[in-house]
Order: sequence, then structure tokens, then C-alpha cells
Amino acid sequence: MSETPLASPPRASSPPAGSKPARGVLLRTAIPGPEAQKVIARDQKYLMTVTKTEPIVAASGQGVWITDVDGNRLLDFAAGISVLNVGHSHPDVVRAIRDQAGILQHFAGTDFYYDLQVRLAEKLTQITPGTFAKKIFFSNSGTESAEAALKIARWNRRRPITIGLLGAFHGRSMGSLSMTASKPVQRARYAPFVNGGHHIPAPTCYRCPYKLEYPSCDLYCAKILKELYFETSIPPDDVAAFIAEGVMGEGGYFVPPKGWHQVIKSTLDEHGILFIDDEVQSGMGRTGRWFAIEHTGVTPDILTMAKAVGGGIPMGAVAMRADLDLGTGAHSNTFGGNLIASAASIATIGVIEREGLLHNATTQGDYLMQRLHELQSRTDEIGDVRGIGLMVATDFVKDRRTKEPAVQFRDRVLVEAYRRGLILLGCGKSAIRYIPPLIVQREEIDEAVEIVDAAISAARAGA
Repeated sequence: MSETPLASPPRASSPPAGSKPARGVLLRTAIPGPEAQKVIARDQKYLMTVTKTEPIVAASGQGVWITDVDGNRLLDFAAGISVLNVGHSHPDVVRAIRDQAGILQHFAGTDFYYDLQVRLAEKLTQITPGTFAKKIFFSNSGTESAEAALKIARWNRRRPITIGLLGAFHGRSMGSLSMTASKPVQRARYAPFVNGGHHIPAPTCYRCPYKLEYPSCDLYCAKILKELYFETSIPPDDVAAFIAEGVMGEGGYFVPPKGWHQVIKSTLDEHGILFIDDEVQSGMGRTGRWFAIEHTGVTPDILTMAKAVGGGIPMGAVAMRADLDLGTGAHSNTFGGNLIASAASIATIGVIEREGLLHNATTQGDYLMQRLHELQSRTDEIGDVRGIGLMVATDFVKDRRTKEPAVQFRDRVLVEAYRRGLILLGCGKSAIRYIPPLIVQREEIDEAVEIVDAAISAARAGA
């Protein structure tokens, strides 16, 4: 990492489409620099408070790199919260967006027809799990996809209850929020929620809610749905759907133990309960398969996606068994699957296929895990390294034996990382997630881990 202070850093500009991005973190100013500070001040004056966590003001991006308004080049291991799976400004995606914008931008695909949307829907039915006939509903975001999936389940089953997992995140609109249980701040002051939402403990083996250990636990966290909840507080024949993420995202990047999905699905099938698989963060190749659920061998009845499916353009979709199709007027929207988003999505899927990014996510993900395990071996504060593909997290603890979350230490590591030019995001109580674009290479992983190592040392020194 080089540091070359400049008295008046130049404003960044986007490189030509198709050009190779410069490599290596380059810091011309502190983060945030003077130009960034001006933008942040205006942002705080005019924009509603949301979830901003790091003072990074982007000006342009290419590949796995972000250039900020002060000319600093940063390594992006957040990918727009798992949105830019093919990297920033991929020339194929940029070309598709520009070409479509010059032809036709919008024609309300929910009221009229266009071939581009049909072609995308056909492709999504091919890459989503399940050999049965499927249909697609297009939305604009993850929370809209969750809303649609919940409505599809209720409309078809005519039952009032949906079950989810504690720690799960499905969105912030009122229907999806009724099933979100990631952090209290996300639900505070919004009650009453949509009725019928129930939650059971998630399969978080590192901190098992039942204080058991896998595999001697005999998958108690899955069997408890039938053996306890359906025997006491939740009438199974009143349940329309069970919703769970392919890999838990905001809740901490927990990968369910082998066999958990099979036990859950078997219980659901006994009572005709639909299984909704939320792949908003874990889908579109993030785990080395198109969708994380494919690692389990279980096929969901309904699958939600968003984030990476649009290649950076707001986009979401729901894939469902064709027999779950709704009646005319039961659900719709204005912009779902709009022409520009559909063009971007088709281009994104094409890039993933042509460039072998599912394979790259697997191989580079294995390497990332290896490097993080090496870091863990010499870092007492890292209690756990977990994940699959390029959906990986390190969990920070005060004590490895007790596994007490080291929340403040994790937060200091995040600060020291961006100060050194690495963009990261937290998740769960005390974890950091590593979700670079799927085009990432070994040298970029090495640079990221070296920065994390330095950030940990700095955080420890500043304790």
C-alpha cells in the first residue's frame, strides 16, 4: 500500500469502459479526505438518517476498486452489500444499460409486454433450483421480493401464519419487517407488525442457542419445529410458509449445518407448508453456486432474489412453482423488471457464465478462508471463520472459550481497515463480512488480508 500525499488531490474520473483497472490501494489523503468531508456534511444536512457506517464518498469504480472524490483508490470487499458480483462498471453491463436506455427505458411490464422481460424470466427459471415448471415475478428490491413471496404463500394457502428465524433479515417494509429479526433497532417503534409472524432460533452452530454441539446435537435446532413448536404454540395447519435465508446474512453469515434444511423441509411437507428461500444476499453466484440452497440438495417452493441480479441497477425477482401463480390483480407493481434493469440482469448473468465466476467464487473463496484461518491462528480476537464461497465472515470475541462478542473491537477494526483503504462491512453482533466481487483474484485477497491484519494490530494498540 503506497501513500503519496498531495496538496490538492485531483477529482477522480471514470476510466474508459473496457480498460484494465489500476491495482493496489493508493491513499492520497486520509479517509475521509477534504472533498469527502464536504459531501458528508451536505449529506447529513439534506438526507434522512439511514445506515451509513463508513465515511467513504465514491466517485468511480472499476472491478474490485473504488476511487473516492479525493483520488484515493480503495479495495472494495463489500461490493455494494453483495450487489456488484461482476464488479464495478463491468463493460458488458454498462453497454447493455446504455444501449437499452437509447431504445426504450420503460413500458410497464406488469401491464404490457416486452420480449426482454420474457427472455430474462425464462433464463431465471433455468438457473433457479428445481426441475418443475416455474414462473417469475419481478420487483425492485429485496424487501419487495420478500413481500411478494409472503403474499404468494398466503394467497395460495389461505393460512395466516409465517415462520422465520431469529437473526434473519428479509427487509424493512412492513410485511418483510414482520419476519425480520436481526436487530432490535430495525423493529423499534414500528409495532404492530403484520399479524401471523413467528420465529424460532436459527441454526447458528458457533453460538448454539441450545448450548449443544454439532453433530451430537442430532439437529435439535431443526427438529424442534415439529417436536416443540407444532406441539405447543404454532398450529401447523395454520402455517402458510417458512422463510429462511440460504446463508444468514445480516444476522452474522451463519451457514446452516448439513442436514438442517432436509429436516425442516420434511416437516414442512408433512403439513403442506411452503418453503421460501431468501437468496437476496447469498444468490447470483455468491457462494459458488447460483443460489446457496443448491449446496443443500433441498428445492424451495419459492425463491427470492435481488441485489446482484441487477448488476448494480435496482432489481428483484421471485421464482415460484408455476402452480403457485396468482390471479389477475392479486399483486403487481410499476417498475419491476423494467427494461433497463432487465437488460442489466441479462448482461450480468451472461458475465457470470462466460467468465466462470461460479468457479472463481469457489476457488477464491477457499483461498480467502485459508488466509483468514491463518490470520485466526495468530489472532486471539478472531473466534470463528465461517462461510461458503465468497460469502465469508470473521467473528471477533473477547475470549475464545466463552465466545463473548467483541463488538467494540470489531468496530475499531472496521475503522482501521477503511483508513488503510479496505472497504468492509460488519454483520451480526461482532462479525466482519468479506464479500468482494466474484471477479476477485488472489493478489487482491492477499492485500485485503494484510490490511485486516494491520487493522487488528492498530485496533489492539488503540484499545
